[in-house]
Amino acid sequence: MSVNIILLGPPGAGKGTQAGHLTKSRGMVQLSTGDMLREAQASGSEMGKIVADVMAKGQLVTDEIVIGLIREKLAQGGSGFIFDGFPRTLAQADALAALMAEMGQEIHAAIELQVNDEVLVDRIVGRAEEARAAGKPVRADDNAESLKTRLMAYYKQTSPLVGYYHAKGLLKGVDGLAPIDEVAAQIDALLG
Repeated sequence: MSVNIILLGPPGAGKGTQAGHLTKSRGMVQLSTGDMLREAQASGSEMGKIVADVMAKGQLVTDEIVIGLIREKLAQGGSGFIFDGFPRTLAQADALAALMAEMGQEIHAAIELQVNDEVLVDRIVGRAEEARAAGKPVRADDNAESLKTRLMAYYKQTSPLVGYYHAKGLLKGVDGLAPIDEVAAQIDALLG
C-alpha cells in the first residue's frame, strides 16, 4: 500500500534530507514545491508556460497553480508521495485535502520534525561556517539573523498546520535534532 505524508517543521529542520531518505528507502515520490515549479518551467507544457510567465513577472505562484502541478504528479502515480514545503497555510491544507479526495487518495500522516529553535540556529550557522571554511557553497540566508526571520515566518504562516493535522488525527512527531539516521529510523517506525 502506498503512503502519502506531509513533512512539517521549520526551515533547516531536515525535511528535505528525510524526504530524500524516504525516496531511496521506500521509493516514494518527493513533491517539493520549488522543484515542481522549476521542472514545470523547463517542461514547456501548458502549466509550465503559465508558471514561467508568472515567475518572469516576479509574481508569486498562486495556490491554484501549485495544486495543478500536484494534480499532474498524483496522476502519474507512484508508491506514495512526500509533501515537502506544501502545504504552508491552512487554505493550502484544505485545497490539498480536497484534491486528494477528488483523486481517491488521502494523507496518511503529517510528520513534524520537532526542534528547539536556538539549537537549530546554532546548528545551521555552525554548519555554514564549517562549509565556508572548507570553501564550499553556503546559502546566503544561513546566518542567525536570516534564520530567525525565516523561523518567525514559519511560526506565523505554517505552524497552525500542526494543530490542523493534530485535529484530524494525522500528526506524528519525531525529534528533528537527533542524528539524521535516527530521525529516519523514527519516521520509518511511524510509517510501519
